[in-house]
Amino acid sequence: MYLKLKFLTVPLLLIIEANILSANENILDQYPSSDLYSSPYEIIPDVFSAIGATAPPTYQNTGHNNNLSFIITGDGVVVINSGAAYVLAKAMHEEIKKITDQPVKLIINENGQGHAMLGNNYWAELGVPILAHVDAAQEFEERGYNILERMKNYNLEKSKGTILHGPTKTFVDKYTVPFGDFPIEVLYLGPAHSAGDISVWLPEQKLVIAGDIAFHERMLPIFAETNTSEWIETWNDKFEKLNAVFVIPGHGHPTNMHQVRRYTHDYLIYLRNKISEHLDNGGDLNDAYYIDQSPYKRLDTFDELATKNAGRVFQEMEFE
Repeated sequence: MYLKLKFLTVPLLLIIEANILSANENILDQYPSSDLYSSPYEIIPDVFSAIGATAPPTYQNTGHNNNLSFIITGDGVVVINSGAAYVLAKAMHEEIKKITDQPVKLIINENGQGHAMLGNNYWAELGVPILAHVDAAQEFEERGYNILERMKNYNLEKSKGTILHGPTKTFVDKYTVPFGDFPIEVLYLGPAHSAGDISVWLPEQKLVIAGDIAFHERMLPIFAETNTSEWIETWNDKFEKLNAVFVIPGHGHPTNMHQVRRYTHDYLIYLRNKISEHLDNGGDLNDAYYIDQSPYKRLDTFDELATKNAGRVFQEMEFE
């Protein structure tokens, strides 16, 4: 496996860079014959991802605005994220069956958000175990009703069949997939974007399905409960030290560590530095919303998120 991947590294990185250029939040649907926003493609041998829209969830993209990935292990398929609706989980399964006759044996929810968990009941009907971090499971249990109702508001009839179903298995620090021809580790590296964010690490392939710890094509969202200093610490202490060659982020096309570092880690530091300067100058919350974030204005969802991010970091840092 190592020699094969080493041979493929250069052309794959060229493909990755080409895909970065094609990302555009204004493209409403790239796969009209399916409920998926785009069809899954093979990133490296046996690892596939259906790349979601780099835009907010809408009726046109059916809520598929994150990455839905799967790994063919040689002894069953591991799926990462069930999607934002029953129809997305079903559509993903249909794509998997076109590629392999190996059964789906495990679903992994990358966090407790709707685009990770709302399709769980499709897989539960088939008896497939569903894994998540314990904090993500708690998040979904507490907020699931509101998450489902928001999805129904934009997905309308496409929400049919979706009912709340949390994970059936949880873990705290690390879970090793107990089947397959190569190691697959599910890792909780520490606090990041939201409660229970996890990454799926393939050490032999040097590939990480990062989840929402890493962004690059669209601006990352900072929630009221996000602690950006802890996110940076998790990045420095754990995520960066994976030394991944390939990164499938939570949103956007596969890339490398340089790109996600630039638009996640470095953005968080940039924003915190700007807010620190603003606080030192006696600035208030109203003006904090309008600090200069122009170096990141090329990112999708900049208009929706930049001012919100600044306000939330101000509130986080005001009494640090």
